[in-house]
Amino acid sequence: VRPDGSGVVTDGVKLSANPFDDIALEEALRLREKGIATEVVVVTIGPADAQAHLRNGLAMGANRAVHIVTPAGIKNDAMQPLTAARTLLKLIEKEQPQLVILGKQAIDDDCNQTGQMLAALWKRPQATFASKVEIANNVARVTREVDAGLETIEVDLPAVITTDLRLNEPRFIKLPDIMKAKSKPME
Repeated sequence: VRPDGSGVVTDGVKLSANPFDDIALEEALRLREKGIATEVVVVTIGPADAQAHLRNGLAMGANRAVHIVTPAGIKNDAMQPLTAARTLLKLIEKEQPQLVILGKQAIDDDCNQTGQMLAALWKRPQATFASKVEIANNVARVTREVDAGLETIEVDLPAVITTDLRLNEPRFIKLPDIMKAKSKPME
């Protein structure tokens, strides 16, 4: 803990990506491999040192990355879900994706809100806690976990999907892919 109690000292600590977001990226990559998606863009909102997470996403197979840089010294808790959703909406307006896939929640503060808020701001349907995703004819068929078991819903694209742990197992990154990621575009 920092001496002034303002947060945690992270100097020299290797931070890891949110596992729910890794699952979201894996699902996007699988959709591209099936010919359903044409491009996978990995995005992060964070300080300059968050680029390592984007490079990992590029090494996993994303086509390109977008880093929305937060000011130096911003506290992690300053990036609340609504701020993140509003920021992502600006990127969506620029990129015009048909599908946005996010992890269901952050692991640092356990918020489970950004995907839902993003869908509301974007005025598009959402499917949360996805444990299975199928896309056909501009419709996403999503099996999701609910208290009573499994529920399958359909949402028209464009849409927002948030992923649960049971959706897939993210691929391991190989050294040649790490080297290739260095030449992929990052905006």
